[in-house]
Amino acid sequence: MCVGLSAKVVKIGDGVAIVDAGGAKREIASQLIEDLEPGDYVMVHAGVAIAKITDEDENETDQLMEDLF
Repeated sequence: MCVGLSAKVVKIGDGVAIVDAGGAKREIASQLIEDLEPGDYVMVHAGVAIAKITDEDENETDQLMEDLF
């Protein structure tokens, strides 16, 4: 099973982004998503931003993760 986590973009660099995922900040690859800006939410899998998501999607993902654990 593959799991993607939602995260908020904090900073954008050259092909990389710093994201905050539940308080943990990490550097991820962001080349797959155009027009990414700080404040956007992304789905992250294996250290790569794979999709831009809405605030509502992020809240729903957080709730599902809490319910699982």
